Amino acid sequence: FSPQHLDDDTVSGSNWITENNVQKSLSQTTKTTGKPYCGYMQQSLSKREQVEQELLLAAIQWPKPPDGKIAFAQSTDPTHSDFVIVKPRRFFKVGDQLEVLVRMKDFQGKPKQYGGDYLQARIHSPGLKAGAAGRIVDCHNGFYKVFFTLLWPGEVKVSVSLVHPSEAIQVLLRLREERPDRVYFKSSFKSGRYSETTECNVCLPGGLPVCNFTDLYTGEPWFCYKPRKLSCASRISHAKGGYLKGLLTQEESLFFQSDMNIKRPILSSGPDSVIVKPKAFTDSSSMGRAEDPTASPSGYYYEDQWRSRTHWIHNFNKSDDITECLQGKVIHLFGDSTIRQWFEYLTAFVPDLVEFNLGSPKNVGPFMSVDLKHNILLKFRCHGPPIRFSTVFSSELRYIANELNSIVGGRNTVIAITIWSHFSTFPVEVYIRRLRNIRRAVIQLLDRSPKTSIVIRTANVQELGPEVSLFNSDWYSFQLDSVMRKMFSGVAVHFVDAWEMSVAHYLPHNLHPNEIIVKNQIDAFLSYVCPLQT
Repeated sequence: FSPQHLDDDTVSGSNWITENNVQKSLSQTTKTTGKPYCGYMQQSLSKREQVEQELLLAAIQWPKPPDGKIAFAQSTDPTHSDFVIVKPRRFFKVGDQLEVLVRMKDFQGKPKQYGGDYLQARIHSPGLKAGAAGRIVDCHNGFYKVFFTLLWPGEVKVSVSLVHPSEAIQVLLRLREERPDRVYFKSSFKSGRYSETTECNVCLPGGLPVCNFTDLYTGEPWFCYKPRKLSCASRISHAKGGYLKGLLTQEESLFFQSDMNIKRPILSSGPDSVIVKPKAFTDSSSMGRAEDPTASPSGYYYEDQWRSRTHWIHNFNKSDDITECLQGKVIHLFGDSTIRQWFEYLTAFVPDLVEFNLGSPKNVGPFMSVDLKHNILLKFRCHGPPIRFSTVFSSELRYIANELNSIVGGRNTVIAITIWSHFSTFPVEVYIRRLRNIRRAVIQLLDRSPKTSIVIRTANVQELGPEVSLFNSDWYSFQLDSVMRKMFSGVAVHFVDAWEMSVAHYLPHNLHPNEIIVKNQIDAFLSYVCPLQT
């Protein structure tokens, strides 16, 4: 790879990272965006891809507060806000819709006149370990409607929470567009005993020579600053560098306070639960609908077991059931640590599935487990950069699309993919490009081997604090997840709705959901691989 010598009328490499002159680099980054080494700005898209990208970006457009600075006191206060159950009745029936109206107020108790707050909502019956997510509609005037489908009998409680006020979302939007460098990466270069480490990213500010590691097959952009003495070809590893600090002004940081306005409950001004009676007759017509990744809700918990509304889920409670399902199969898991949890769960739960030590770095992989008796091969490999893993060897740094192109496929091939969390710090175009490449490879694979099972695990919600929110907020994940569902609707893949499975559950949100949730994800996954012969 020959280093590209880039124009140096842009931010120099050093002041991009220093914290004291963030303002300076901010005003200047805007000028750098048109540069050719900023991969997502310089895509040559076909007419069709261009149209799709514009539609996707339009679909996730978020309502903006009125222009001008909004003081903290005028921002959304979950404590002053409340909700009411619309048209409460003495009792409802299973299958009925429940509507809730949320009224937002600011810290002075004045009603909000505009929308854009990010909410999450669920209904639940703690005694039954039952729960389901709600669908939220922003009325753009300080009111929000939340729709629930009542799916089980009993007393059902409504919970609504403010994840971020609209004023915070504007900050997240600004960071996503202006500070794609807020998580940075590094690579080591080595020749003999001499080594150097330089900074890497999807996009590097100019002024210094860079190594162009753009993938030849997918065109996925990746750059590192060129080492002083070594060649670009001597790169041996990739790792996360770190997180930038000092990203917010004093005022902006007030919109991100754990005990004030990040994932805080909004309480009801009246009753917050309803009584639901069973249906008079059993209606089976709700099952067996075509899979729609955008249907709401996609399922619900009952007695801690996830029940999908679109397909029958078998509970794989005994390891023998899993062995029987996977016998003779090769299972490829591609993605981040949230699908590595699947590898860990299956390897731990199925006694005959034994991990084969490949000598890979802990938590990074690649990993492989083998059951020789039943001819099962289970593999995990992380997705290509950007990925915030400790150290990935260059030779193991592979893009999912390229890996899919090297798989023959067939009825004994199972593939599961998740890719979301490590893209939250970049403009959405970066993610759209990645999914476009993966989707192309998926369609080609299904074309040559239609019996291949391909499952996509969605994003999930996580615990948020003032720091995490700037890099990995649920709002970022929600936006990416919406894009992913749209891009893969109409493709013959199945979805494991990890998003709703994490929103609807009673356990606290966690980037790596608790084992009971992982078990439910695995049950949903294996129910696609081995549907019950009916």
